[in-house]
Amino acid sequence: MRVTQLFAYEILASGGYPTIEVIATLEDGSTGVASVPYGASAGSYEATVLIDGDASRYNGKGMLKAIANIQEKISPVILGMDALDQRAIDEKMIALDGSSTKATLGGNAILAVSLAVAKAAAASQHKPLYRYIADTFQTGADFSHLPNPMIVVIEGGKHADETTDLQEYCITGIGEGGPTQNIRYALETYHALAKILKKNQLSTNVGNEGAFAPNGIPNNESPFQYIVEAITAAGYIAGKDLGISIDAAASEFYENGLYHLKLENRSLTADELMEYYTTWFEKYPIVTVEDLLDEDDWANWTKLHQITQRFSIPLIGDDLTVTSKDRLQKAITTNAISAILIKLNQIGTLTETIDTCLLAKEHGMMTVPSHRGGGETNDTTMVDLAVAVGGTYMKVGPTRGERVSKFNRLMEIERELQVR
Repeated sequence: MRVTQLFAYEILASGGYPTIEVIATLEDGSTGVASVPYGASAGSYEATVLIDGDASRYNGKGMLKAIANIQEKISPVILGMDALDQRAIDEKMIALDGSSTKATLGGNAILAVSLAVAKAAAASQHKPLYRYIADTFQTGADFSHLPNPMIVVIEGGKHADETTDLQEYCITGIGEGGPTQNIRYALETYHALAKILKKNQLSTNVGNEGAFAPNGIPNNESPFQYIVEAITAAGYIAGKDLGISIDAAASEFYENGLYHLKLENRSLTADELMEYYTTWFEKYPIVTVEDLLDEDDWANWTKLHQITQRFSIPLIGDDLTVTSKDRLQKAITTNAISAILIKLNQIGTLTETIDTCLLAKEHGMMTVPSHRGGGETNDTTMVDLAVAVGGTYMKVGPTRGERVSKFNRLMEIERELQVR
């Protein structure tokens, strides 16, 4: 089933700046539409988001160069290829780019084409995207356990101003009822959290991901206390129905060998920071932790992993691994993590993303597909990906259309599978 047309254009992402959307058309008339996100907080080793740099247009953040690359460089080599051979299409674009970070054509350009073609191929085969991905890459997913929600409810770091040093505090569904029930539990708790923040004279303004970004929060530990109180207020049991996940995004506050916690006016060594975290592991129902150290602090990641194993808390790599099979392999070799966050745009093609997920699965690691903070779209491919690879959790913000579209898609898939 040959690709007959690729049409690329700008759309607006959640931060009010452009991103790319592509329509792929096949010879039978099937089409696939895909848009790509990007992050406000991004790892140094991620695929390149190619922007124009023209200050007279969108403050330099337009994407016309990447769109021109699709129309003038990618289309001539992809048109006529078999859309059902996703690996061949992705490998052709990787070779055409020729750089280690997709800087020549732009990871955003390559991914938009990769996902649009996959969606068109799924339509041509009359399959939902998650089933098409699972069949095409033989992921072994049986769809008996769908990803549970990991919902960002308090955000700081680069995702919000004048709040916590840590980037995300999440309510994570751990009950047995399935994602639809766990989404309800978590969002009822989110609304209870709003009342608790107000009671503590904190604002309920929201950050990039639709989570609360309260100015004046006293320290980085307070969110745990508020969230546990909110879980109870909503009528649920912390540690049984709902747990807490954190993403420190520690690379954002690491400089010159120290971790700088501005909120608390403290600078800590890696060992001191790990002791700081350990006090939380002992006190709160924490079910996962992510990016607690800098993306290049490999030796200390191994030490941290030993600590988290004592508490049976999965340690997730994100900036450390950037959905890269090579960096994941290094993390496996050095025993640095037990789980990996998955973001399609970090690596830049569907094939490479799936290969990373399958390597994680081979080594018994959980996968957690995730949204992006600063430039998310209404595209729901990440949800179908999460289902197709058997993701344990799916991390998304609680409000705003580009976030709730993900949860609506997950609930739609659950209904489809129940009907079948």
